[in-house]
Amino acid sequence: MHTDQILIFDADDTLWENNVIFERVTDAFLDWVAAPAERERTRTLLAGIEAANVPTLGYGAGSFRQSLADCLSRLNGDRTPTAAELARIDDLLAPLTRRGGIELIPGVADTLAALAGRHHLLLLTKGDQEEQRAKVAASTIDHHFRGIHIVAEKSTGTYRELTAELALDPARTWMIGNSPKSDIAPARAAGLRTVFIPHEHTWVLEHQELRPDEATLRLTAFPELLRHF
Repeated sequence: MHTDQILIFDADDTLWENNVIFERVTDAFLDWVAAPAERERTRTLLAGIEAANVPTLGYGAGSFRQSLADCLSRLNGDRTPTAAELARIDDLLAPLTRRGGIELIPGVADTLAALAGRHHLLLLTKGDQEEQRAKVAASTIDHHFRGIHIVAEKSTGTYRELTAELALDPARTWMIGNSPKSDIAPARAAGLRTVFIPHEHTWVLEHQELRPDEATLRLTAFPELLRHF
């Protein structure tokens, strides 16, 4: 078992449910705009629009709202959505924009409480600053972290900058998350060790094939961290 380590945790879909809520909104949107035979084609269209919007609009409900509006426009021959249509999109987004609480992944609260007693815990999440801070505050687990860092993107440079800023020892520092693209691959490229905990609802844009790597620990559930740390 590793002792006195620096454990950096991803937030969305590692500590609490997130993308499954986006998926529910997407399903409701498709129910509205797509005939059954066109549903998957429309889903693919929306995913492509999201991928194009992320570099300029970032992540979160605001960016997703624009992607839904852009998708509706494309489906309607590039017609600008009406005020009524935009209002309906806002209603569909209510589970994201008006949610009052956070649904923690099973075992997260007890596992973090145990880990905080013997390791240095940090939180690293990407997205809209206000939106992510609201989720962190609502989570009721923020007191376990010695530092909370919200960034626009998680790249290799992001991890190198955090390592330098906090004078972290890469040999004792682990990035823990569900996203191969944002949590595992760039952290490994920056010289950190990693723990991959898959989530069945990980966003398609976060998928990436991971090469076999002895420095990546692969678990199936969050509480398994206690066997290793």
